[in-house]
Amino acid sequence: MDKYKFLEHTADIKFKAYGKNLEKIFENVALAISDILSRSGEVGDKSWKDIEIEGKDNESILYDFIDDLIYLLDAENFLVSRAKVKIINGKLKARVFGDDALRYPDLDHIKAATYAEMYVKKVKDVWEAQVVVDV
Repeated sequence: MDKYKFLEHTADIKFKAYGKNLEKIFENVALAISDILSRSGEVGDKSWKDIEIEGKDNESILYDFIDDLIYLLDAENFLVSRAKVKIINGKLKARVFGDDALRYPDLDHIKAATYAEMYVKKVKDVWEAQVVVDV
């Protein structure tokens, strides 16, 4: 099973992330975001940060999760490489691993997460999320 795949979009970046459970979807979204920001380059796991999010549904939690990943880069020069996620009763706790963004020249930029075309659902035996980020 693919962890994520990029889809055609006219102006922004659109992708689907897959997982055997809800937590894996969020972990694979972090991988896709890292792939976008690093332009498919390898990012080290030199340090980590914790994220906690509470939301009314999976889409709002996903939106805030992506927003936090963008914030870490913009405000703290922390480039995410991967995440380990737990979601219980509408509360996400994640440890995101990454490196100092200043070590990576020519990073791409994501302006914001969007709710456009976003969904999180179970399709047969696989969880799937669709995301569009504004670049």
